[in-house]
Amino acid sequence: MHDVAIVGAGPVGATLACALAGSGLDVAVVDARARGATPRGERALALSHGARLILERLGVWPALASEPRAITPITAIDVSQARGFGATRLSGADVGLPALGYVVSYVALQQVLDDALAAASVAVRHGSAVERIDVEPGLARVVCRDGSTTIEARVAAVADGAGELVSGIRRVHRDYAQVALIADVARATPQDGVAYERFTPQGPVALLPKGDRYGLVWTMSPARAAEVLALDDAAFIDALARHAGHRIGRIVAAGPRRTFPLTLEFAKPPAVPRAVMLGNASQTLHPVAGQGFNMGLRDAFELARVILDTPRESIGARPMIDAYLARRRADRHAGIAFTDGLTRMFGGDTPLLAWPRGTGLALLDAVPPLRRAFTRAMLFGIR
Repeated sequence: MHDVAIVGAGPVGATLACALAGSGLDVAVVDARARGATPRGERALALSHGARLILERLGVWPALASEPRAITPITAIDVSQARGFGATRLSGADVGLPALGYVVSYVALQQVLDDALAAASVAVRHGSAVERIDVEPGLARVVCRDGSTTIEARVAAVADGAGELVSGIRRVHRDYAQVALIADVARATPQDGVAYERFTPQGPVALLPKGDRYGLVWTMSPARAAEVLALDDAAFIDALARHAGHRIGRIVAAGPRRTFPLTLEFAKPPAVPRAVMLGNASQTLHPVAGQGFNMGLRDAFELARVILDTPRESIGARPMIDAYLARRRADRHAGIAFTDGLTRMFGGDTPLLAWPRGTGLALLDAVPPLRRAFTRAMLFGIR
């Protein structure tokens, strides 16, 4: 029997595997993708400084930073609301950091993590999709869809976004009835490391520095998205300028565009004896403020710390699970409430909310200690 079975070798599952490598524990990793494949294609991830620290501790950050165009620093975030007063700028300098975070290539991050697992002799069983996980008093049984592979472990960590694999863990789902349109856009002036988050009555619109361009995330209704996707580049740029306002600067070019639905979904509870949900399997958040992926990395890193602090024979048992839940409770609840609250408070065209929204932004801008505390919570989570 293995000590730990990790389902999913994407960035979150690979982070857990890397954190356990060299510990002497017997770790089995299964992944549905073929070896070397990145099924989500090339996309960008927003990593906080706290996430960078995790990758540094795993020893993979230098390799990632050495990849050409793999990372783009975010030195500041300009936050404002349309049709109302109040704006603020969160800066790395406010908290003594060179950058608040980084826009990172998903493909590059996956590659350096794959390389780190290979260097640590952590075997990954690729092409093994999991059908279900049976939780028993003394073990978790991971059953693969090919019918020939079953893995038994003291604890199973699910990091592939499929929390329904484990009975006894229900999913809470909320459909925001919106989609995010994403594209790469170019500005007339070069990007200077500043990201933009603009709250509008239709939802937030964000621009993240990405190489010499910006990654656009534009929230809208599905009907509006269909209209916008049908526009040619010139009309699209004009629609974006009218929607986002002048703070983002003048957009002069736009790349291919696509959309994905926006939902809130989380596991309740995120862990039971012998099974733990991580990353999207634990919580899928609205992309506003870029908290979801960073929370997933914290899930993996904290689970590794709890496992390493637990006697081998007690891995996966109720005391270890309770210790993990206690370590993650405040950060997880705060992250879910924060992103969901932002979408509700800033995502509606309600005149009565314009003043409290503006007041909150104005206070962040006017009170440096409050701004620093808010920034640190975004970077490192709630502790």
